[in-house]
Amino acid sequence: MSRKIIGAAFLSLDGVMQAPGGPNEDTTGGFAHGGWLTSVFDEDLGSKIDELFDQPFDLLLGRRTYEIFAAHWPFMPDDDPIAATFARIDKYVLTRSDAALEWKGSHRLADLDALAALKAEDGPNLVIQGSSTLYPQLLRRGLLDRLDLMIAPVVLGGGKRLFGDGTPPGELRLVEHRLSRNGISMATYEPAGELRTGSFQVPEPSDRELRRREKLADGTW
Repeated sequence: MSRKIIGAAFLSLDGVMQAPGGPNEDTTGGFAHGGWLTSVFDEDLGSKIDELFDQPFDLLLGRRTYEIFAAHWPFMPDDDPIAATFARIDKYVLTRSDAALEWKGSHRLADLDALAALKAEDGPNLVIQGSSTLYPQLLRRGLLDRLDLMIAPVVLGGGKRLFGDGTPPGELRLVEHRLSRNGISMATYEPAGELRTGSFQVPEPSDRELRRREKLADGTW
């Protein structure tokens, strides 16, 4: 049975996923709000994370998230359950870099074709952690099967976003939703095809509306 690719991301209300876990996790671009998830973390979110990791899976990471994980999880205590799980499973890194992948069980994927071939093989699902640069690529290629979004009630104002530059338009279908006691929205989505558009506008716009559209077209609005 072929694998599925599951994106699991912590987000702010304004769509930022950068450095949820600590101030030194990722300061790229001068990001100054690292650790924003810690103040709202609760047991319900912890249970959601346990659910994600209780099923057989391998990790799919971008290079920078891989480096964050490889510098942290192998050095956690042996009785840490997440560290033990990450040590046991395979870690796949989508990267053009030829830098050594020193974390035991790590494998390089040179491009999306290599990832597509891996996805077509029998094996556990591939779960993405962090790795904001992966999402636009995966959506364009139709490789993403599910999104588990854990959206915290905080606004960050800037930072790396889940749906960054190059994200194609499209629709998603909500398949599950829960709300944690601290107000974290835990929603599961699946891609649902191309974006459909319509209109709530009246069929015969007013003269004032037509003039407004003329200004919009010539850049004076």
